[in-house]
Amino acid sequence: MMQTHKNVAVFTGTRAEYGLLFWLLKDIESDSELTLQLLVSGMHLSPDFGDTYQQIESDGFKIDEKIEILLSSDSAVGTAKSMGLGVLGFADALARMQPDVLIVLGDRFEALAAAQTAMILRIPIIHLHGGEITEGAYDDAIRHAITKLSYLHGTSTDEYRQRVIQLGESPDRVRNVGAIGLDHLNRASFMSILELSESLKFQLVNPYFVVTYHPVTLGDESPEESFQSLLDALDEYPEHQVILTYPNADDGGRRIIPLLENYAAKRPNRVLAIPSLGQVRYLSAIKHAAAVIGNSSSGIIEVPAFDVPTVNIGLRQKGRLAAKSVLNVDATKESIIRAIKMAVSREYKSDGELIVNPYGQGDTSAQVIDMIKTLQFEPCKSFFDLNVEIE
Repeated sequence: MMQTHKNVAVFTGTRAEYGLLFWLLKDIESDSELTLQLLVSGMHLSPDFGDTYQQIESDGFKIDEKIEILLSSDSAVGTAKSMGLGVLGFADALARMQPDVLIVLGDRFEALAAAQTAMILRIPIIHLHGGEITEGAYDDAIRHAITKLSYLHGTSTDEYRQRVIQLGESPDRVRNVGAIGLDHLNRASFMSILELSESLKFQLVNPYFVVTYHPVTLGDESPEESFQSLLDALDEYPEHQVILTYPNADDGGRRIIPLLENYAAKRPNRVLAIPSLGQVRYLSAIKHAAAVIGNSSSGIIEVPAFDVPTVNIGLRQKGRLAAKSVLNVDATKESIIRAIKMAVSREYKSDGELIVNPYGQGDTSAQVIDMIKTLQFEPCKSFFDLNVEIE
């Protein structure tokens, strides 16, 4: 017999993830058959990254559990220890919350800690954005690990659905629902440039770039060197203003922040450095930008839907499906300069050409709600074998 009412816990550990989940949270909250429970951790609770839990509360959501896990270190050892603290905190929190299902998005180390805890507690997990590839970050392995810990899967493209099935997940538990961040396109109200300027207390009078750079946690791409190359390239475009957002709390992230703050301090009328824009300001800033530059997944998934070009730097997002407007470049000053020139001139497309975004139509939340309501959990999850012979 299917349960008629469900307590739905949603995990969020970063500003970006919360922004993607916003409309799903609203829809769960407004559904009489569901009760929303918010489990908040990671960067949201860190002053270094903007105390963004305050944005969640100002949006009207009740936070059920706050679990502090971040250490002040900037190393792989510190990240691993933060995951351990997460498991300890999430075990107690989930035991108190007693959710019928936990929703986890993406590939962050905080999300892995939450997912492994829920799996041990026999709480079914719905994983969003599984099956994707980002070869330049350990997020890649984390994402696939969360897939194996999860019971239901909402992927952002059909190709990613096939990859989750390849990982041994039964096809009847894997649905291509599109990228949930695109729901903003149909449902959000965006700011004008004047409103955005007033909200930021920063006068946007010239064409501008939105820039977000995160450390590459695998490979030989030095966070400081790559980020400095990006800053040097931006100086070749003095006629453009820059909105610089802070990096994630990954290994090396804190080492980038002083470079970012120093760059902005020396160019106060041209560059704004800000820990977090919040989802409405971020998407509004993207909508009016000349280009989005850096290595954030939003540059691959959401930005093309606004018909805005992306300069995607380095290895972090290597392997992701991308629209024609995403220009992939090496993390060198010269490569970045050339890509920005192409982006600003729109030379990557012919006149009148519509950019096709492979990540869906902006109707993901309703599909996830249906997954929640029709969930029938069986703890013994069978491995789905593909009918192929491996030589």
